[in-house]
Amino acid sequence: MSEKQTFVIGNMDCAHCATEVEEGVSRLDGVLDVRVDFASGKMLLEGDVDFETLRQRVEALGKTIEHPDTASSGATRGGVLGFWDYIRSRFETRIALLGGAGVLLTLLLSVVGIPQSVSALLYSIMLLVMLYPIALSGWNGLRINHTFNINALMTIATIGALVIGEYLEAATVIFLFVIGEALEGYTASRARASIGALMALKPQQALVIRDGQELLLPVEEVEIGDEVLVKAGERIPVDGEIIAGESAIDQSPITGESVPVHKTVGDEVYTATVNGNGTLRIRVTALAEDNTLNRIIRLVEEAQSARAPSQRVVDRFAQYYTPAVAILALLVAIVPPLLFNAPFYDTPEGHGWLYRALALLVIACPCALVISTPVTVISAITAAARQGVLIKGGAHLEALGTLKAMIFDKTGTLTKGRPLVQYWRSVDCDTGADCELCDDVLALAAAVERGSSHPLAQAVVNAAQDRALDARYPVAETVTTLAGQGVTGQIASQQVTIGNHRWFDADYPHPSEICEQVANFEKQGQTAMLLHDGERVRGFISVADTVRDEGVKAIEQLRGLGLYTVMSTGDNRRAAQAIGQQLGLDEIHAELLPEDKVQVVQDLRQRFEHIAMVGDGVNDTPALAAATVGIAMGAAGSAQALETADVALMSDDLNKLPLAIRLARFARRLIKQNIALSFGVKALFIVLALLGLASLWMAVLADVGVSLLVTLNGMRPKRQTAG
Repeated sequence: MSEKQTFVIGNMDCAHCATEVEEGVSRLDGVLDVRVDFASGKMLLEGDVDFETLRQRVEALGKTIEHPDTASSGATRGGVLGFWDYIRSRFETRIALLGGAGVLLTLLLSVVGIPQSVSALLYSIMLLVMLYPIALSGWNGLRINHTFNINALMTIATIGALVIGEYLEAATVIFLFVIGEALEGYTASRARASIGALMALKPQQALVIRDGQELLLPVEEVEIGDEVLVKAGERIPVDGEIIAGESAIDQSPITGESVPVHKTVGDEVYTATVNGNGTLRIRVTALAEDNTLNRIIRLVEEAQSARAPSQRVVDRFAQYYTPAVAILALLVAIVPPLLFNAPFYDTPEGHGWLYRALALLVIACPCALVISTPVTVISAITAAARQGVLIKGGAHLEALGTLKAMIFDKTGTLTKGRPLVQYWRSVDCDTGADCELCDDVLALAAAVERGSSHPLAQAVVNAAQDRALDARYPVAETVTTLAGQGVTGQIASQQVTIGNHRWFDADYPHPSEICEQVANFEKQGQTAMLLHDGERVRGFISVADTVRDEGVKAIEQLRGLGLYTVMSTGDNRRAAQAIGQQLGLDEIHAELLPEDKVQVVQDLRQRFEHIAMVGDGVNDTPALAAATVGIAMGAAGSAQALETADVALMSDDLNKLPLAIRLARFARRLIKQNIALSFGVKALFIVLALLGLASLWMAVLADVGVSLLVTLNGMRPKRQTAG
């Protein structure tokens, strides 16, 4: 039976390195499937192969391999000291530093006046010392993968320079190449380590109360149902429900909320959030491996691994670019001297065609091209996660940046989702004020709605509990929800039905004065539900939801970004119009069934092509799936929403939407800049090499320089903040 394993691969300087390891390992006996992801630095392998065989193959390709639980964290420090730590960990860079010191000493001796033959010998020795690990990696790549990698091309270029007597230049080229590759790897490692900021939040221990005793246990040993004690100022180690105490909780590590949220008995809390000024007892609701933080980390890692469309295009191009330039270099070295009597070696007038061909080999490295997109995706996805926005991959990141319209569900998305009962009335009431007959309508409705989690149902149940009416009738049996219409259930011998006005107009006759009263409440933006007791309509209940505090500002920002804003709701038209006008939405669709919402999405896709649907991630799943991008609100409290949506907002903050759009558009601009810069510099130096105007060290500096530029440019989203 094949086994699925995960390993950490080190010394990967660019995405092309990941491809080399993937190809090399896939050729081993027993390997069924392998994927090496540059973004996370991980190799996912399925098959039956021992670790020692894997280690030998990976190290032969110039990389390192470790198990995840023993892997080092990579580049942890920034700046010069961080880079020094990184290069000291690499064998080829230590050799390069040794050789570079020898080259510098030889150069000083040449200035003093040692014979040219001696300096040439010393340069050659230092060059071969520095070249050894590069040549070995190039040979192993050719032997194992049957392809010329950049190390093989650099080896050929360096030996060629040595043959034509360019000793100092050849040594300088190798030194710059090795240090440049290390700098590329260091910056890539810094970008890759951004996920470590999330992992560093993971608490290691929890104070568990068992059998009246306080036990300090590793979080992995905490079980569902355990009670955990969290003191003021401590990081909460588990997902759970508060059973005693209250406090202000800093949820920014999970939801990105900048202001602590007050929590009390019955409220949910999440792993890695920080307890404020109160002591809490928490009942554990999820194991360590399934808590919210670990789900976020897994999703971010998977998102970083998912290739963006532009990355797939560049990767396909890179497959042909390197061999094409290598063949061009061979033709440049042979054709002009053979057919046009052009100089093969250098002349006093300029470089010969062999030298130009060697410069082309250096330019054949595709690193800058293939790293131009993934480093930007890594940076943008991680920056978004720190703000409480989970983007499920490069494809969704790019799609976010192309949006022209955004559709919103109403209840729980544009509104707080916690509506309150405003008025209830029995058809038999003569006073027009609260009475026993009216309370009976509320009590009957609560008995049917008690098993529902819908916000309107909860409002009815809460209102009945506030008036001590919840025990008047037993909980309804065989409760059935009728999507977009209402709910019905059996109470004793009564079939009690609660539903919207439109449904009752069609199926349940009721007095005209009830219609008039309901219409008046709906004009005010309230939602009215009528109640039928199995024989007749008994009355109605009016419920009102309120717009989110940040709603007007968020919609204004979205419209300022050029997005067309739409509401799609199953609520009545008047209530929807009242909310829509308050928010300043461009278009409103009301009284919709779930399939109607899908139709609205499809219609808008025909008009705007790229649209997003924002909903709760559960009830609106069909519409979310039909949109270009499905966005789930408040996903921190819903595992299903976290898993199903393309983008998940961990908090209920609508202001995260403009942030996500701006970040995605910024990332798209950076990707375009990086690709244009990579292509442009490559094309320029190919022309300069053909004209004999590009030296070998210039080509190396250009290649390494562009790789660094696109990496640093791609890391800019990490500094992107809200506001």
